Amino acid sequence: MIRKALRARNRAQYSMVTEFCTQKILKYTLPHKTEYEYVYAKNKKTLSNVNKFLKNDTCSVIGYGSQGQAQALNLRDTGVNVCIGVRENGESWNNALKDKFIPNETLFPIKEAVNKGTIIMLLLSDAGQIDIYRKIKHQLNDKTLYFSHGFGVVYNDQTKLDVNNLKNCDVIMVAPKGSGKSVRELYTNGGGINSSYAVHRNDTQTAEKKALALGFAIGSPYIYKTTFKKEVYSDLTGERSILMGGIAGLFKAQYDVLRERGHSPSEAYNETVEEALQSLYPLINEKGMEYMFSNCSTTAQRGALDWYHMFEKLNKPLIEKIYDSVVSGKEAKRTIECNSKPGYRESLNKELQKINDMEIWRVGKEIRKLRKIN
Repeated sequence: MIRKALRARNRAQYSMVTEFCTQKILKYTLPHKTEYEYVYAKNKKTLSNVNKFLKNDTCSVIGYGSQGQAQALNLRDTGVNVCIGVRENGESWNNALKDKFIPNETLFPIKEAVNKGTIIMLLLSDAGQIDIYRKIKHQLNDKTLYFSHGFGVVYNDQTKLDVNNLKNCDVIMVAPKGSGKSVRELYTNGGGINSSYAVHRNDTQTAEKKALALGFAIGSPYIYKTTFKKEVYSDLTGERSILMGGIAGLFKAQYDVLRERGHSPSEAYNETVEEALQSLYPLINEKGMEYMFSNCSTTAQRGALDWYHMFEKLNKPLIEKIYDSVVSGKEAKRTIECNSKPGYRESLNKELQKINDMEIWRVGKEIRKLRKIN
């Protein structure tokens, strides 16, 4: 009855978008309540209907870095009209040439590409968007402006991406849940990576449909709804904690303890990183945490069950601190200030090299070579 009521309540709202996808209701049976969430899944008719819907549009992909390249190639392979806008004769221009984009046909300087497109996909870095937006904003009226990250719009007081001042311009986002490399590789292998989508402005009353169409066109098998704020808050928090910063710190902490207590480099690395990535984490990805626990020794189970509470207790306050820093704009300010410094790329490379030079990751290079031994 609940599922029928939910469908009836939302039928009018979502009738426009479900003509080329399947609306699914996820039911989460939680300890104290039941929650429902809508997601949109690709079906057999999705791509043909997406192409019909977008047949009169041209997607101008501004920027040809990791996400720009992946999304542009996926759109082109799906059958959507695509052109690229980058600095003429720069590295990205040359990469687009290698991918068979043709100058003056599908490859243009940025301002020309914006003129050619009806959907402007701003896929430069956050710092790059700040620089280019002021140069092209007068060209964006009567178009659709597309992002894959909410940073520029949410922190517009710092970025100056004043999208609310545009005229007759839908502002949408499709945010793949992975790197550009993953977006492309999964697509070419016949799969795809899920995405979130959001609508910031819906001037044409078709913005949601456009966002979903583009999400499926870049290869997403299913898409869920969010907002620009929720996307950027969760994304920045995750990058600073469990996805990147937190996991890097935890790996190093355990490796260092083992080495300081007399363990060899290979043992410390295998017990810290190799077993996690090659054995245990894939089990979580396959069927969840309980599945991973159930497929370990009873000794491992007991230890994990006894100690995970302490890790949660120690790390939750830190993640809360990170989240608050993201919401306050401090993380955005830090990012913008760093990227604006002269010579920042050089200093960043030095910081990254320090990571590369750490013993744990030097050992990892040698351990990974063993995977290739027959």
